[in-house]
Amino acid sequence: MQFMIIVKASPDSEAGVMPTEELLTAMGNYNEELAKAGILLSCDGLQPSSKGARVRFSGDKRTVIDGPFAETKELIAGYWLWDVKSKEEAIEWVKRCPNPMPGTEAEIEIRPVYAAEDFGAEFTPELREQEERIRAQAKKL
Repeated sequence: MQFMIIVKASPDSEAGVMPTEELLTAMGNYNEELAKAGILLSCDGLQPSSKGARVRFSGDKRTVIDGPFAETKELIAGYWLWDVKSKEEAIEWVKRCPNPMPGTEAEIEIRPVYAAEDFGAEFTPELREQEERIRAQAKKL
């Protein structure tokens, strides 16, 4: 099962405060553990929302909204993508994570990623083939 592990933003991360060498070392060691365990598919930190944008959809209309975005607790500061056996295993790995926002409370969200079989009959053989082609092409990048 694949899970996206979402690190919630904090006022410091939104202000662009960079992590200390100590935190970078701890996170590097943690990421190395994840990689050695064979569960890490990808991971990255995200720049503050002030450097981003949102596109709001309303029917055929598209509206671009430049950051920053107000509600810090709803923003994402980084993520991991893991392949683990269960949600319980993902929880156990998250509990081992260094606090991503030292000096403050931090929150990490664990969300399962949809698998092809989750979509049922609507995900036709043709759509499955298309998905496989796209994934193979993306891996080449």
